[in-house]
Amino acid sequence: MTRIPFDQFAKQFLDEFLTPLGKVEKSLEVLGESKLVDIYFAPSAQPTVNPKILGLLGRLAATPCLFEPFRNPPTATEVRDCILKLFWVHSDLQRQAHREQRRILEAELPRLWILASSASASLLKNFAATPNDTWLPGIYLMGESFKSAIICINQLPQTQETLWLRLLGKGTTQEQAITQLLDFPRDEPSRTKALRLLANWKITLETSKEIDKDEQGLIMMLSQAYLEWERETERRGIQTERTTTIENLLKARFGSLDEELTGIIPILVEFSIEKYTSFLLQLPQLSREELLTRFGNK
Repeated sequence: MTRIPFDQFAKQFLDEFLTPLGKVEKSLEVLGESKLVDIYFAPSAQPTVNPKILGLLGRLAATPCLFEPFRNPPTATEVRDCILKLFWVHSDLQRQAHREQRRILEAELPRLWILASSASASLLKNFAATPNDTWLPGIYLMGESFKSAIICINQLPQTQETLWLRLLGKGTTQEQAITQLLDFPRDEPSRTKALRLLANWKITLETSKEIDKDEQGLIMMLSQAYLEWERETERRGIQTERTTTIENLLKARFGSLDEELTGIIPILVEFSIEKYTSFLLQLPQLSREELLTRFGNK
């Protein structure tokens, strides 16, 4: 299966979910080599969201790091290329520190997280990548000086903590993650964001000139997420339209919107079509007090 559609999805996914936590650079070119880092991340001192809401992904992004996602199991050559890119980034940071006449601390150097849908036992053994008690199962750390790890997404526990990484997995692992995502509350922003990215990935695959058997199966798996995203988009459109209508009607009925009237609008927006229609018909006869009494506490 071609890496291009998955690369685009993975970069967009990590970009959108990590941007609230810090600075994300996609396809960062490393000096001295014609190679690109998929995602380079530097955490912000004051992130706009709590990193804990991203579970394991937020924990990985607690320090500067490189993310290199692989939909298929990476080869030894690909792992070495990732490590080489990490060392080029380290060298560049050290040169910059030297120009600024300061010493760069070991803790300032970014780590490498190789996000693999799976990895063979022999590959892990050959890179001396081993599990660690401080991390979840499925995370294999290389020697400390390498500052690198291979994450076998298919081995991660099926918990909410690992959901955002398992969405980057493959086959049953990804399918289970999508099912878990669909069970999230509909007003959860991360759910909406992930569904939109999955839907975009499906569209990208369908517009590709060549689709292999694996991609055809992937499109079928993404269809449920796409349909849910369509429903959510339609629902948000209806909510936006209703909000505008109710605001205009309340202003026309009472002259202006105060805090109490504004407070009942979200309640009215969620009415069923029958109840919403009934409300529109009743509004011209309702006083402000009647309106707040009838709908304000519901």
